[in-house]
Amino acid sequence: MPIDRAASTSVDVPRGLAGVVVTDTALGDVRGLEGFYHYRQYSAVELAQTRGFEDVWYLMIHGGLPDVAQRSAFTARTAGLRRLPEDVRAALPAVAAATGRSGPLAGLRTALSLLGAAKGFRPVYDIDADRRREDTFTASAAVPTLLTALYRLGRGLEPVEPREDLPHAANYLYMLTGTEPDPERARAVEQYLISTIDHGFNASTFTARVIAATGADVAAALVGAVGALSGPLHGGAPSRALDTLDAIGTPDRIDSWIRARVLAGDRIMGFGHPVYRTEDPRSRMLRGIAERFGGPLVDFAIEVERRVVAILAELKPGRDLHTNVEFYAGVVMELCGLPREMFTPTFATARVVGWSANILEQAEDPKIIRPAARYVGPEPPVAVPAA
Repeated sequence: MPIDRAASTSVDVPRGLAGVVVTDTALGDVRGLEGFYHYRQYSAVELAQTRGFEDVWYLMIHGGLPDVAQRSAFTARTAGLRRLPEDVRAALPAVAAATGRSGPLAGLRTALSLLGAAKGFRPVYDIDADRRREDTFTASAAVPTLLTALYRLGRGLEPVEPREDLPHAANYLYMLTGTEPDPERARAVEQYLISTIDHGFNASTFTARVIAATGADVAAALVGAVGALSGPLHGGAPSRALDTLDAIGTPDRIDSWIRARVLAGDRIMGFGHPVYRTEDPRSRMLRGIAERFGGPLVDFAIEVERRVVAILAELKPGRDLHTNVEFYAGVVMELCGLPREMFTPTFATARVVGWSANILEQAEDPKIIRPAARYVGPEPPVAVPAA
């Protein structure tokens, strides 16, 4: 019989903490039954449709949307933080070489740690709210520069220095390609980035908050979040969703390919979500962006979506499985010319803002996050056998 070491305080919860409320937050929420999510008091999708990235970044950190003067000052301030310290820049070729097989997201873990050390980040427990906020600005502004530099170095190319005159998304594309992007593609990527800044207590956000609850520095919490995001069941699905389209190949193969995978118990990447029981609002918005571009890839993706939803409804009745954000995110990023191995890193350039807001909120709570586990191994104590 398992021994409960803290019977008076332990509480059973669902596997994966599904549906368990662990704290209060003013940053936003996901209402899965409605297919709705928000950043603070505003619809996240409406923000993506009507505002720029810097406005939403300001909202997440300061609690309200900026006026014209505040936007101008905030944009200039964060753009000025894009350039990396010289000692960090000098180390990036070695980081890129060491993580070449794993990709830029793996390199980001090392680079973020280095950035925090170079900038003198201190434990959030030991600094005031203003210094914590400054550290999050420094890290969030530098992440796109780090990721694009690591990507280019991995291909034998020189990093492209950031430009302070370009908005966040346009500058990211510029550093990635070396060419200033056309406005339509820059806006499409910006809308994607806004839509992925935050999304409730997902795995990476919760990881960041657990680390922040220990009082560790901002870089440490962000590195942990990046590690969680790298998992294919979290942030790694956009390129895999496109791989599914490639594997299917043509419309006449959709039904046979999908049926075989579902009956074999395989997961169809880009479909289903642990929270939404209706269509993912991010997927709906990104499908609209894809339709603005049009073309064979978009037509094929829409047909695959239609058939997969129908087949899943037939073979898994009552499950309400729809496309999630990764499906059309992959399509949009492909249309905008991003290489597939940069899909999840691109996700990280937005989510770092949401992680930062959560780190700042968690740092205000002095209680460490320390759940319990039930021991189910052999009943102790057992005598230790002689050597």
